[in-house]
Amino acid sequence: MTSPPSPDRRVALVMAGSKGLGRGCAEALARAGHAVVLGARGREALDDAVRAMKGLGVPAAGVLADVATVEGIERLTAEALHGFGRLDVLVANAGGPPPGTFGELDDSAWQTGFELTFMSTVRAIRRCLPAMTGAGFGRIVVIGSSSVRSPLPGLVLSNAFRPALHGVIASLAPEVIASGVTVNMVAPGRIDTDRVRVTTQRSAERAGIDEDEARRRSEAGVPAGRWGTPAELGALVAFLASDQAGYITGQVIGVDGGLVSCL
Repeated sequence: MTSPPSPDRRVALVMAGSKGLGRGCAEALARAGHAVVLGARGREALDDAVRAMKGLGVPAAGVLADVATVEGIERLTAEALHGFGRLDVLVANAGGPPPGTFGELDDSAWQTGFELTFMSTVRAIRRCLPAMTGAGFGRIVVIGSSSVRSPLPGLVLSNAFRPALHGVIASLAPEVIASGVTVNMVAPGRIDTDRVRVTTQRSAERAGIDEDEARRRSEAGVPAGRWGTPAELGALVAFLASDQAGYITGQVIGVDGGLVSCL
């Protein structure tokens, strides 16, 4: 059993929180004073992330969990709700679904994408929401993708399931705002993570160029002229988790260096 934080310290649950975007969010929330519960599938990276959170001076716990499963979501949420005694912030994150074009993916890949990208968030929100509405405060932040606004080549599953989550957020937000709960999505573009490096490598192979050249071309396609960092995305998530963001809900906020333009 985890020792509960002080009664005035809020607790944040970060799914897939040991690396990449999830780690950036967890660090930003810890710096803002939240106790953090991290979920991940790999023990070594999870233990390292928990040590880093504790090094920032906050209570932290890690749970080995596959968020694509009901059991994984149950274990994660139980650590916050019972181990820490409360849950104030949910960062619904998961590794990206399998890459591929429509013609390359079979039923198994589609089912994997559905469970990992879509149902992991639906289940986590369903599990966490009663504690938030009961307390009169909650912040739900879904980690999406720029595919919410513009389809990405070779990532048909992301193009299908991320916009579906936007529909969930837009439907849920007005239902729970009167209970003090906000629901938003952040939509990262090209952020320097393992996922983006893998897709860049695939692009390099298709184009017959080396990976460094593929990255240079990718960065040149971003108006900011570079890839973003997990810390930059985490800073936005920490703000959306704050009291000051209480009037922001039902929104999709891009973190993409100007990559996607839309009205």
